[in-house]
Amino acid sequence: MNANKTDARLANPKKDQPLLQLTNVTKRFGGLTAVNNVNLEIRQGDLHFLIGPNGAGKSTLFKTIMGYHRPDSGQVVYRSTDISNMDPYLLARMGFSIKFQTPSVYQDLTVGQNMIVALNRHRTGTTDMERETIDRLQAMGLHGVVNMPAGRISHGQRQWLEIALALAVDPEILLLDEPSAGMTPDETLRTADIIRDLNKQGMTIIVIAHDMDFVRALEPEITVLHLGKVFTQGRLSEIERNEEVQQIYLGKK
Repeated sequence: MNANKTDARLANPKKDQPLLQLTNVTKRFGGLTAVNNVNLEIRQGDLHFLIGPNGAGKSTLFKTIMGYHRPDSGQVVYRSTDISNMDPYLLARMGFSIKFQTPSVYQDLTVGQNMIVALNRHRTGTTDMERETIDRLQAMGLHGVVNMPAGRISHGQRQWLEIALALAVDPEILLLDEPSAGMTPDETLRTADIIRDLNKQGMTIIVIAHDMDFVRALEPEITVLHLGKVFTQGRLSEIERNEEVQQIYLGKK
């Protein structure tokens, strides 16, 4: 763990308390209520997916958790601390990190240089940056493109690079917005493997996803959002049997 992490991460949450808790969180944009009275509990070590049709409020909820939006009402609590009005850089120090849906790497820099830039932002003291860069990229399956400009690697590789960059802060809670979007079936399975391995190492991960094959590969806890509200929660087998979910999300009549 890095020295610049805040004290909030040093103690485990009590067994009866969630690591992250959203209580009646609402976010409006003018007359549009994008997130409507959402309640959500994430326990330490959870792998939790948010699914729902376009416009359900998933990405807005992510940005509200991460401090890019301020909730109009309700609370976001992390380890018993109200973080509802904290800026994203403070949340990064506390142990949060996010990968947005659209890759935003430095395309003219090499893959390795992108990783070094991300690590330099969050490192204090002397570290073997080159060794750490190689190790982290190898874990993502990117060791063969370390010296290639990021703008020339495949779409799937850019998504994996984005995950590697998000991991540079050594987060406790990782938020991934559509990490498998636009991928081939093989790339999707590789992405599922990456997420599964991170979760097995103890990382708490929240994922926005549309690809149900991707969801099936991981069998996470699921929250279905619809029109900004929590529609239902449960395991995939329960969600798929829900006729109302089939109508609003799976496209069945």
